[in-house]
Amino acid sequence: MSEDLREAAAAVRENAYAPYSGFQVGAALRTASGAIYVGCNVENVAYPEGTCAEAGAIAAMVAAGETQIAEACVIAGSPMPVTPCGGCRQKLAEFAGPQVKVTMATTGGVTQETVVGDLLPGVFSAAHMEPPE
Repeated sequence: MSEDLREAAAAVRENAYAPYSGFQVGAALRTASGAIYVGCNVENVAYPEGTCAEAGAIAAMVAAGETQIAEACVIAGSPMPVTPCGGCRQKLAEFAGPQVKVTMATTGGVTQETVVGDLLPGVFSAAHMEPPE
């Protein structure tokens, strides 16, 4: 795991707005350019209609004009590493190849590493949208 990504995810996690669940999550993405973008979960009273940390980091990345994730890290205050939700797995797969490393971490130091392809086998991709021959 890249320590700078873990530190960025941990720092932004502190800004999470989670008054309903109390479950703060931070995410950090490194792009192909080497830049790091972060996001945290943002809940609202119409719970669970909030925004996941990974989605926030991806939005920041795209808003900055980048579209290629080279590495990702997600951190939460949980007893074991938390994997991205199904929707965020699809969002990560949109901008990252199947071999891109994803590190899930806890604030207590437990980590688990995988790759996007293992998080979302059978991914729905742009190839599925092509007209049949």
